[in-house]
Amino acid sequence: MKNRVVVTGMGVLTPIGIGKEEFWNNVVAGKNGVRRITLFPVEDYECQIAGEVTDFDPNLYMEKKDIRHTDRFAQFAIAATKLAVEDAKIDLPGNENPDCIGVYIGSGIGGLATIENEHKVLLAKGPRRVTPFLIPMLIIDIASGKVAIRYGATGPNSAVVTACASGAHAIGDAYRIIERGEAEVMITGGAEAAVTPLGLAGFSSARALSTRNDDPERASRPFDKLRDGFVMAEGAGIIILESLQHAQARNAHIYAEIIGYGMTGDAYHITSPAPEGKGAAKAMQRTLQNANLTSQQIDYINAHGTSTSLNDKCETQAIKSVFGDYAYSVPVSSTKSMTGHMLGAAGAVEFIICCLTIERGVIPPTINYEYKDPECDLDYVPNQARIQNIDIALSNSLGFGGHNVSLIVKRYKN
Repeated sequence: MKNRVVVTGMGVLTPIGIGKEEFWNNVVAGKNGVRRITLFPVEDYECQIAGEVTDFDPNLYMEKKDIRHTDRFAQFAIAATKLAVEDAKIDLPGNENPDCIGVYIGSGIGGLATIENEHKVLLAKGPRRVTPFLIPMLIIDIASGKVAIRYGATGPNSAVVTACASGAHAIGDAYRIIERGEAEVMITGGAEAAVTPLGLAGFSSARALSTRNDDPERASRPFDKLRDGFVMAEGAGIIILESLQHAQARNAHIYAEIIGYGMTGDAYHITSPAPEGKGAAKAMQRTLQNANLTSQQIDYINAHGTSTSLNDKCETQAIKSVFGDYAYSVPVSSTKSMTGHMLGAAGAVEFIICCLTIERGVIPPTINYEYKDPECDLDYVPNQARIQNIDIALSNSLGFGGHNVSLIVKRYKN
């Protein structure tokens, strides 16, 4: 018999707020976190805007010696985990069996800033001056490793790299680990800090980014006819998953229950989605099957919705193919319109939004929605949050390489 799996804690760092309450208040208020980049000079870049976590102070979350030897993306993961553990009011390892506590954190790119900085050292001063911490700072699994060390978690430990689907895949895989009975508690989600000179140059060269530099707050505009690309962002979303039995035993607050997970690969193109969103549609269908639901039972969709022409069109087609006429009735929103695209962290943060949407009965808006695109004609909850009771929500995440993943979460009922 499979274990039921529930969400009992959440920690977020985003361009529109650090911590659950600040973040949520800004999400439903439609606050925009996209600004001109301040992390490094951008005069020579075609794109000069991003969503930065501007008020992040790592000293609040870790010792100074650890900060020096930890890339910003892993610092985000550690900080978001601290917030999530505190939110869950769980003492780790405390009296818990450490072998039953696991960590599974994804990232699309990992320690890119470390690579860039140490390459400069190599060229300027030679190989002997490169830090011995280079490799453990840049590898993506170090986020899971450091979190495990901090909380004494000796259970399942892994990392996932599926570009912008990484955070969602990590949550789905962690869900399955508890479902199978291989852990009682999983710390999971995604972290990303790729707003760096090389990261920006790479996405700019791929012509994936908005160049609305003179109007950054209106640059991320998913499903709008005048969208011209996505906006890079950074951040982290970490949740605490527990078996229902474990959560009940310690009288934990339960935000929601995760009940569905499905994934597919496009096998089509390295960056473009499959025509008509066929891969994304199959991921949604598999997730519905896993949850033993029909599409008519979904109350809300948090879309991947990047603000690129192809993604938004194909995701809309995918939703229509799965939901039929009901696609025009189910509210869909893209919260990337406010946060920007946090790449490997996006799916985790958007899963958290789904949980809070269920708990608080408010659907976040898609801001900057001004001009209707005839190829994107669903109810995208334009510009204003909507008060509506939501029992079941679906979250989509798609990644370069053709990775598609969906998660379904529902209101917890004993």
